[in-house]
Amino acid sequence: MALSAVKAVGPADDVRSYSLYIDGKWTAAADGTIADDFNPATGALFARVAQAGRADAVRAVEAAYRARESWGRVVVSERAAILLRAADILASKIDDIRTVLIEESGSTFGKSMFEVSYCIDLLRSAAGDARHIFGETLPHSAPGQIGMTVRQPLGVIAGIAPFNAPFLLAMKKVVLALAAGNCFVLKPSEETPVTGIKIAEIFHEAKLPPGVLNVVPGPAKDVGDVLLTDPRVRMITFTGSTRVGKLIAVEAAKNLKKFTLEMGGKNPLIVLKDADVDYAVKAGCFGIYFHQGQVCMANSRIIVEAPVFDEFCEKFAARTKTYKVGDPHDPQTVIGPLIRRSQCAFIDEHVADAAAKGAKVLAGGTHQDNFYQPTVIAGVTPEMRIYSEESFGPITSIIKVNSSEEALKVANDTSYGLSAGVITNDLQKALDLALRLESGMVHINDTTVTDEPHVPFGGIKNSGVGREGGNYSMEEMTELKWITIQLGQRQFPF
Repeated sequence: MALSAVKAVGPADDVRSYSLYIDGKWTAAADGTIADDFNPATGALFARVAQAGRADAVRAVEAAYRARESWGRVVVSERAAILLRAADILASKIDDIRTVLIEESGSTFGKSMFEVSYCIDLLRSAAGDARHIFGETLPHSAPGQIGMTVRQPLGVIAGIAPFNAPFLLAMKKVVLALAAGNCFVLKPSEETPVTGIKIAEIFHEAKLPPGVLNVVPGPAKDVGDVLLTDPRVRMITFTGSTRVGKLIAVEAAKNLKKFTLEMGGKNPLIVLKDADVDYAVKAGCFGIYFHQGQVCMANSRIIVEAPVFDEFCEKFAARTKTYKVGDPHDPQTVIGPLIRRSQCAFIDEHVADAAAKGAKVLAGGTHQDNFYQPTVIAGVTPEMRIYSEESFGPITSIIKVNSSEEALKVANDTSYGLSAGVITNDLQKALDLALRLESGMVHINDTTVTDEPHVPFGGIKNSGVGREGGNYSMEEMTELKWITIQLGQRQFPF
């Protein structure tokens, strides 16, 4: 765990401290609580971070609520200009943000560079999205009546961000809400609070008006409860576990808030018998080992047709054993640390259970400290825990099937439905499978891990509700209003 749950103690003269960001100002927590934030790779103290309580969360909501009308009236060119300034500022801070991602979340060098580059693109894309919030005109039956729809900002939106891609996923929520004319309260993950604060630093430097963005790291039981129950918050956008997402949905519904949920996944990568096996191996390895498998889209199930099953398993295990595990600062490192030591024990349980029930561990299956070896398990069957439970680590199951129809049945045999991949040279069969896969996203001849700022990212079943990205976020984060204009006098029946 990156963040301690108690007040900071002991000397740390060379460790940077971070404050809350409320109403355009850096401020201490009302009760003075500060928590220690630890590097998951080394265990060293990384930072000390003010911890918001209920009073601080209320202050943040009040600031956003006060700013909502003036920000909603800001012309689109000014909103776009701020987003573009933020993109340029972020581009000048790449090294700083990359270091925070490595030191705080255990991101490898390559993953951290991807995350920062994505966010620069996201900011520039959102500046354009701000100009594409469209209504329409409607035909009416009454003589002389003109109808139209307009989309208006909700006002105040709150976002709860995860630890695995803390900069990208928090920035996506913030940026698209601001582009749509909303104010925002961000609660970063308790394990990666500094990454969220860096977003506030960027927008502060970009001269975002006070109150439009507020960042309040702190415990979910305090900050999260305020965001879910305060009626001034019109929408909650959450990325995290399915268990927590369901709780948020219930609480949001009690207060009639809109919500989008991006939750867990047990994502299938289907490899058919006509596939290029070497290519499928490369795709599958990237799809499970990117960021140590701590990715909601990770292909934690690889479903392979029998004629190429043995070849695929042999080549996949051989490639897995070549990956460097260790220092995330090293550009050659593929597998860095898991953010939680407890996750290693959870993965150990999956490995032991599968092995006891007849599966074969082809690679890995061990860990040292927070570093789990990339792990391959073949011959996985439904009675094994790993078949259905999300491991959220660098471990994948390889499952043998006898046909594409059986592959489809196995792929859909899950409570999740986030992302899926199909690798085959038969495009007709691939498209047929894509249409029948119970998944919010399907990628043909690609891995399950892919995202862009403008696409409708999201899942179905226990993987989520709603979509994030580009115009799809604009629809989620605005309210549709119908307006009519009567030309001349309408004739009434009485």
